[in-house]
Amino acid sequence: MERTTLPARPDWRDKAREVGFGFHEMYGEPYWVDDAAYTFTLEELETRIEAPSQELHEMCMDLVDDIVGNEQYLDRLAIPSELRDVVQRSWERGDLHLYGRFDLAYDGTGDAKLLEYNADTPTSVFETGYFQFNWMTDQVERGALPADTDQYNLLQESLVEAFGEFPHDPIFHFAAMLDNEEDRGTTVYLMDCAVQAGHRVELLDISQIGVDAQGRFTDLRDRVIDQCFKLYPWEFMLREPFSRQLVPSGDVFVEPAWKAILSNKGLLPLLWERHPNHPNLLPAFFAGDTRAGELSEFVRKPLLSREGENVTIVRGGEEIASAPGTYGEEGYIVQGYAPLFRSEFGYAVLGSWVVGDRACALGVREDQSPITANLSRFVPHVILG
Repeated sequence: MERTTLPARPDWRDKAREVGFGFHEMYGEPYWVDDAAYTFTLEELETRIEAPSQELHEMCMDLVDDIVGNEQYLDRLAIPSELRDVVQRSWERGDLHLYGRFDLAYDGTGDAKLLEYNADTPTSVFETGYFQFNWMTDQVERGALPADTDQYNLLQESLVEAFGEFPHDPIFHFAAMLDNEEDRGTTVYLMDCAVQAGHRVELLDISQIGVDAQGRFTDLRDRVIDQCFKLYPWEFMLREPFSRQLVPSGDVFVEPAWKAILSNKGLLPLLWERHPNHPNLLPAFFAGDTRAGELSEFVRKPLLSREGENVTIVRGGEEIASAPGTYGEEGYIVQGYAPLFRSEFGYAVLGSWVVGDRACALGVREDQSPITANLSRFVPHVILG
């Protein structure tokens, strides 16, 4: 793994505008990086990233089966007791799931380490699946990259294939917070993948979902919602007044309710408990566990947290980085520290994608802070050699 610079495409902003990639810059800060790439060898990607991601996903799925039926585990994950039936029902019925993204620490040596599983509402899907692939083909055509350059990127075709598994009879609704440009762009991209899989689709803001007299969810035209992708986290849905309707009607959503387990940081100590010393796991414990005190270098994370909020890194007894936020009420975990790849441009974290049950693609984010956050830059990657 290396970071290399190369000329930016002179027309990349026009290309971004043409495909609706308005969030290539966010809040006045660059988000997409066009003049650099992370390079990997094929052997490195296959053995260090792809194969471990596939194994980690299978380990996670195996663990869900134990957690959904165990009240002690559900307590530790702070799943609201009144809605556990929704979670359990979705798992026992085998509700289809779409995608997830492992965040991995990998510094170019040794084994990649799992930092967390963004299994409910992962973003950077458009950048990974579409824009970085177009970037690579453009750079090859311009001669900036060798003709045999490749990329670990089966994301878009995997998404189309996965959407093809969902029932085609009902309209496939797509709901998100549409005033957020990134969320809207991500959702519209996924909606396009569903269209390619043969679905009829409808886009609406999450706040526009209504409830009819029978307690069913409805759209703006009072049509019953039977199938709905939502870019809105289960940890919010399970704690809002609206959640009362989830008991009779919560089975329509993608990702399904059982993904509330995989997207919870409490998954990490449970994985470590079941697979101690696994090469791709870091020691992890629930806060308060005496074993957590044995870690000299660790990261403290809320059970429910997004974009690195309320994360603290401690090394050698000193806090070296922390991020503010509003999370932490449900509790914390403590995870052993693993170094990220570091260059003069900052720290890089790998986003390894799983669609359905198959590891299939990679995206890389970098930041001046070792805590990856909302504005961390997206840098394309390539396979050379």
